[in-house]
Parts: sequence; C-alpha cells; structure tokens
Amino acid sequence: MNLTFKDFIDIKPNLKYMFFGGKGGVGKTIVAAGVAYYLSDILGKKTLISSTNPVHSLSSAFGQDIWGRGIQKIEGSKNLYGLEIDISDTVKRYKNQIREMVLTFLKYADIPLDPEPFVDVATTNPAFEETAMFEDMMDLLIKEEFDAYVFDTAPVAHTYRLLGMSKIYDLWLVKMVKSREEALSTRVKLSFRKDKIMEEVKKDPLLATLLKTREKTEVGRKLLVDKDRTAFFFVTLPLALPIAVIERFIGWVQAFNIPTGGIVVNGVVPEETCKVENPSPYLANKIREQEGYLELIHKKFPGMVRAYIPLYDTEVKGIHMISRVAKDLQEKREDRGG
Repeated sequence: MNLTFKDFIDIKPNLKYMFFGGKGGVGKTIVAAGVAYYLSDILGKKTLISSTNPVHSLSSAFGQDIWGRGIQKIEGSKNLYGLEIDISDTVKRYKNQIREMVLTFLKYADIPLDPEPFVDVATTNPAFEETAMFEDMMDLLIKEEFDAYVFDTAPVAHTYRLLGMSKIYDLWLVKMVKSREEALSTRVKLSFRKDKIMEEVKKDPLLATLLKTREKTEVGRKLLVDKDRTAFFFVTLPLALPIAVIERFIGWVQAFNIPTGGIVVNGVVPEETCKVENPSPYLANKIREQEGYLELIHKKFPGMVRAYIPLYDTEVKGIHMISRVAKDLQEKREDRGG
C-alpha cells in the first residue's frame, strides 16, 4: 500500500524543505504550487515557494507577476508567499563578491595587477550561474523565516548541476581556505615584524569571508541531507520518456544523499472519461496505454507513488485551479496499475 502525499506529510512532522523535479514539461511547477497551497492554506503553515529555474513559471501559474520583486504574498491565499529570483541580479551580485575577494587577495599579496581578467576567468565557467543560484538557495534555507519551503526546480540537467554544487562548492572552499592559510603562514615566517603581521593575519578579510561562506555552505548541506526535514519529490507523466528520466534522476539525487520523498504522477486521464457509450477509439487507446505506463511506474518504483494529479478539463492557472491540485494531493486512491 502506497503512502499518499498526505500520509507522507503526516508521518514527517518536521519536514520543512521540499524539492520537485523531473523532465521538462511534466508539470513540476503545477505540482509544486499545489503542494505549497496545501501546506499554507490547508495545514496553515507559513510557506514560501521559490523557483530555481532560470526560466521561471510561478508567475504564470499563479497569474501574478512576482518575477524579480523579492518575496511576494500570493493573492488569494492565507499563508503562501512566492519568490522568482532575477538570475541576472544574482549573477551580478555574486560577480561583485568575487571581484572583492580578488581585489583583497591582490592587495594583501602586494600584486599590482588589474583584477578584471581574474574575475572574468572565475565567472565565465559553465557552472557559475548554478553557483550563484546555489548561494541564493542556501541563504533561503539558513534564514528559516518560513514554516515550509517548496522549490520548483529546473529540468533535470540544470538541477543535477545545482545539487552537485553542494559538494563541489564545499571542496573548492576547503582548498581556498587551506591555500589562504598557507599563504598567510608563509608571510608570517618570512616577516621580520611577526607581531604586526600576526595582527594582520587575524584580521585577514579574505580568510574571514571564505570561512563564513564555508560555514554557511556546511549548514545548508546538512539541511539538504536531513531525512527528517528535507525530501525531493519526482514528477512524471504516465509516458515512457518522463518515466525513464526520473529513474535516472532518483539515482543522482540519492548519490548526493538527499532524501527522496516519492513520485507524483501528473496528467492522468480519468478512467471515467471512457465509461460512456461508444467511446472514441482514440480515447480508449490512450486509456489502455496509460494503464500500461501506470503499471510500469509501480513495478519500477514500488511504494513510491504519493499522488495522481488528473488531466484537468481546463488549464491549471490561478489560485482556484491550484487549490484543486492541492485537493487532489490529499486523495486516497487504490494503487493504479497493480
């Protein structure tokens, strides 16, 4: 017997951080929005839904422009807030932080060089955008200003890189801290005025920044792997390709030691649509095909399906339709497909 989404939430009273991922186009935003509404308006938790996707969809889902406006109250809800980060602002701010670190390093090393080439090298690597987004995500997690956090993630490849930053970034910081400590130690050894240099070392702004950043990253990493407080849910359609994608995705997330919460099957055509006199062959075939994929889901991921979200007769847009998704997340249904 599968635990429904409601059951899962009930047995995880300390669950606070929820991520929703899957192949592009499977309805991650809709499911994440429904979950956020369920937590905020049905359970009464002050909830923040945020997007880690550079191409945001929350504004469209809620019918409210929240892009680049900071944390905004979602209209028509009791305790729900939304955040769509302007990635260009994030990258610009993070680039300035890198520039300050490079300037500090050059100043303390007495190297009269233009910092911009070094900044360009540091900020044009393929993962720089993910690094900047990871910093913002860590800031949200650590502040703990809300009872619950729901993250609508980007398609698989981007999310994989983003989650990977939790390990890569920490390794980079460890090396940077060690390198800085060695450089300062060497400076002390070579100095004739060790007392003065020691005072400078204690106040070294670059080392202080690195240590502070590493401390923040370590706190964030611990939250990400906390099985009582964090869960990553996977959204799929009852189709071959999205199922294959989440099969790989689950393995990647588990490799980062991030707890998995289960699977939400979106876009399920209700069986009753075929229970009419002389149903169209097209619809009957689609229902049969769907049942085969639902059975496949249960064979590949036993005990992991938390909810079935139907293919609605109208687009999911606006708080009213999102509340319908929240309602369907609570439904108890017998296991489809066996």
